[in-house]
Amino acid sequence: MTRPTKRALVTGITGQDGSYLAEFLLDKGYEVHGLVRRSSTFGTQRIEHLYRDIHEVERPLVLHHGDMADGNGLARLIREIRPDEVYNLAAQSHVRVSFDQPTYTADVTAVGVLRLLEAIRDLQDAAGYQIRFYQASSSEMFGKVAETPQRETTPFHPRSPYGVAKLYAHWITVNYRESYGLHVSCGILFNHESPRRGETFVTRKITRAATRIKLGLQSKLYLGNLDARRDWGFAGDYVEAMWLMLQQDTPDDYVVATDATFSVREFCEQAFGRLGLDYRDFVAIDQRYFRPAEVDLLLGCSDKARGQLGWQPRVSFPELVTLMVDADLELARREQVLRDAGLNSILPLR
Repeated sequence: MTRPTKRALVTGITGQDGSYLAEFLLDKGYEVHGLVRRSSTFGTQRIEHLYRDIHEVERPLVLHHGDMADGNGLARLIREIRPDEVYNLAAQSHVRVSFDQPTYTADVTAVGVLRLLEAIRDLQDAAGYQIRFYQASSSEMFGKVAETPQRETTPFHPRSPYGVAKLYAHWITVNYRESYGLHVSCGILFNHESPRRGETFVTRKITRAATRIKLGLQSKLYLGNLDARRDWGFAGDYVEAMWLMLQQDTPDDYVVATDATFSVREFCEQAFGRLGLDYRDFVAIDQRYFRPAEVDLLLGCSDKARGQLGWQPRVSFPELVTLMVDADLELARREQVLRDAGLNSILPLR
């Protein structure tokens, strides 16, 4: 086997975006290294298929235990791996949870990025070669929006500890680019979903519940603000934009979005409608799911990414919902078989 042309380190590789990015990079011929937090249970379900593929075609994927709270450990990994590119996708990424765990969110999502940037800067200074760095910024940084649609020049006004932490991470990345000349870029990604989305996020919560209701495994779905509007795209499309940013000669920041917005209510209509159900018969409001400070509307303008990177989304909103519902319907059918057989099992994420 010939040596891969490039080596990449992906933090958060076991998450939704990390799994799609790992697939993408492996298909490009990269040697991929992933950062994984130590846990008493396995959390690698989203990338297990990559291990099977590796054994068949000898594609190099290596996992390393580490944590964004451990600066010394991050520095050691950067020195050992000597990556050409680093993609930072690690974060405490649940907005509602960030209100309950603000200190942890800040330590990992914000200061963790500083630790990683310092590790990169130290190695570049010592070894004299360039590492390209991607920071996963978020549309939640816009929060209480100053203009619609939101673009790279729109002022930020985050409305959650998560949004504030992401804003620190964004600006410290920009600062290291301007102060030290690092090749670092930020992708301000609007909401992106897939069948691999965590089940506590609203889109996956909807598709998971709708399919279980269809098969009689669940009777109700409880949600918060049905009128919140988001710019929803497919995660598999968005990882290509991450890669394209690091292939540019000059680092920069880009909004990545579909440039269309839909409400949570419309997501429910699409998901339940796919199954021949009326969401109004099954969805109820629970005040516990409202945020202390709501973000009512996020709508991106991705003209810069489309023009400079040549990127564009391929999966439409109806196609995305269909993709998620169909995958979760298969999962619910497997759950139904186990239930009917009197077996209890935790079904893995895909």
